[in-house]
Amino acid sequence: MTEQERGAAFRALHEDEPFVIPNPWDAGSAKVLGSLGFRALATTSGGFAFTVGKLDGGVTLDQVIDHTRVIAAATDLPVSVDLENGHGHSPEDVARAITRAAEAGAVGGSIEDWDRDGAIYELDHGAERIGAAREAADALGFPFTLTARAENFLHGKPDLDDTIARLQAYERAGADVLYAPGLGTAEQIRTISDATGKPLNVLARSGLSMSEMADAGAQRVSVGSRFLWVAVAAMVSAAEGIRDSGDFSQLAVRVHPDEWLG
Repeated sequence: MTEQERGAAFRALHEDEPFVIPNPWDAGSAKVLGSLGFRALATTSGGFAFTVGKLDGGVTLDQVIDHTRVIAAATDLPVSVDLENGHGHSPEDVARAITRAAEAGAVGGSIEDWDRDGAIYELDHGAERIGAAREAADALGFPFTLTARAENFLHGKPDLDDTIARLQAYERAGADVLYAPGLGTAEQIRTISDATGKPLNVLARSGLSMSEMADAGAQRVSVGSRFLWVAVAAMVSAAEGIRDSGDFSQLAVRVHPDEWLG
């Protein structure tokens, strides 16, 4: 598929039934998820950072772009990139991140309104950054789905009214998809969905089912870095059993790499 075709296919998903967009952390996991029938993939900044021994926020834009290129080459599915805050504070930084992600094969990307120094941007500055991302996306020549993230709930400011005001401003600035990670209830999802007019991405949590999130207004559900942590938790459990008691029983798993990677 060409970028035009992948971009159009990704955009169309947001106009169809609610869907899950899982988050691979490397080429192998991208291939596995693609083989399982998912229709699009999104990278995870925390998951990728872990693969190079860093915490979330510890990688550079150059590393993210190299990672994007690897994921996009591993699958024919549309790929959206977690660009964090655009790896810079200015609107120009954000525009550069969008352009480079698209050049690496992405047909979508998300921009946060929180910087790695620990501050949530002022609303007007956040909206200006999304406006710059929109301009960069529109200059690409193919449909690029821009997701704007309001980070309040992940960073100690669970203010629903402020989150809604931010998402409304980002919608006006040109975002295609709105995202407030960290929401805890279906009612919060519904309140945001009712107050905004763009497709809503929701970060999955174990206490809510897909149908509950979709009924509340979620169009797209992502899992963030959780698939990676499920895999790592299984590895740690098996390793602790080997270390502590010489028990190798947890290695008895059935896998099908020929089906996933072929």
